[in-house]
Amino acid sequence: MENKGSDEVETLKTKFVSVWHNVKYSWALKSKTSFSRNSPVLLLGKCYHFKVEDDDSVTEACNEACEEASVVGNVDAFRKDFTSRVWLTYREELPPLPGSTLTSDCGWGCMLRAGQMMLAQALILHFLGRDWTWSEAMTLQPLDTETWTATAAKRLVASLQGSSRPSDQGSSPLHQTQAAGSAEEADAHLKEMYHRTLVSWFGDSPSAQLGLHRLIRTGLTMGKQAGDWYGPAVVAHILKKAVEEAMDPGLAGITAYVSQDCTVYSADVIDSHRAPGAGQPSAEGSDAPPISQGDQPVSASALTDSRAVIILIPVRLGGEKTNPDYFNFAKSILSLEYCIGIIGGKPKQACFFVGFQDDSLIYMDPHYCQSFVDVSTSDFPLQSYHCPSPKKMPFSKMDPSCTIGFYSKSAQDYERISQELSKVLQPSAKEKYPAFTFVQGHSRDYDLSAGLTPEKREWPFIRDPSRTVTTTGDFVLL
Repeated sequence: MENKGSDEVETLKTKFVSVWHNVKYSWALKSKTSFSRNSPVLLLGKCYHFKVEDDDSVTEACNEACEEASVVGNVDAFRKDFTSRVWLTYREELPPLPGSTLTSDCGWGCMLRAGQMMLAQALILHFLGRDWTWSEAMTLQPLDTETWTATAAKRLVASLQGSSRPSDQGSSPLHQTQAAGSAEEADAHLKEMYHRTLVSWFGDSPSAQLGLHRLIRTGLTMGKQAGDWYGPAVVAHILKKAVEEAMDPGLAGITAYVSQDCTVYSADVIDSHRAPGAGQPSAEGSDAPPISQGDQPVSASALTDSRAVIILIPVRLGGEKTNPDYFNFAKSILSLEYCIGIIGGKPKQACFFVGFQDDSLIYMDPHYCQSFVDVSTSDFPLQSYHCPSPKKMPFSKMDPSCTIGFYSKSAQDYERISQELSKVLQPSAKEKYPAFTFVQGHSRDYDLSAGLTPEKREWPFIRDPSRTVTTTGDFVLL
């Protein structure tokens, strides 16, 4: 009887906490994030400058920020690029999560959501390329003081579905592509099919290939349960396994690799680039959406003997706080187009870092509770999967534990990436250790401690001296 009473108390406690989190994270509070007009903004390898007048100093400032970044655009170009990144947040009214009765990830699933966003960026590079932007990105309004609870979200979904029915008339995306009036229109529509299919893989249902349910089920094998806190290293291993076990033929041309002890073993990555065998299912000839078909920049998935590899590197950039000596390193990483971002954040509050300006990181925040969206429908609304409001955080507030991601489309591409990153990783006079290293050969050729947990597979860190920076997180455009 005592055990039964205890179980009932725990169940009530879980329900109460879930309801509280749904209320707490259901408001998108208005917060104006501003950017200096005098400093370049780096976003996953793209450099933007917000000066109104055209002068040579714009290009010079961007080039000084990072020689690898391509200099493009202005405020609107940056906004469109940022909004086009896939945004995964807390959701409510979900099918029960594996091994629990929870129907929301509010309050604990932020690192999983950040990991999904990183993975989504890798898939965008894989299927659409870095220059792709969503055609409707500029139509989204900045988040304001309006609620995004189930009721508001349902009204939005109903209005979008109602307005789309007369024009669609039940035709499939493929037929619409064939009926397009020009090659350019057909190309744009096909890319939108890629985009929609990619988002659907992250749907919040048990069948979604890379959805929350699949990630939690994978986490159960690693001792993690729904409702637990997931660290960036654990999430890296969960993402790797989820990609490897994905059954959708469209994902057959990509896999994932996780470094060990902050060491990337090049022979292991090269092996990952090789397709597992002739019998491996491919996107060609399947019933899956034509993700790897057509004249798109679809990278290695079009090759029968090669796969793209998502390289995930859990690192620690300091002791209790991030060591300032690593700030420039983080800037250099986020200035590379094949970087897919960094998952980390503040202690116990994860986010997805995608860029920087001066001494502030630019990130996407998963801490909004939105309603469940059924991605199994052909025209499900995409608006809640894109964020028009970037946020900034001082580097000094970044938690030292994080996972860095890169996208390598082929073995040849990896050789170039490893050479470029090795230069970035050269220790400076201040740094005693590189954040991670590249080593020739396989991991099996070295004596590794097999018993280490993912959280402990981190490079020895530098003790951070007492140093704090008091900077507000909210800005206005100067």
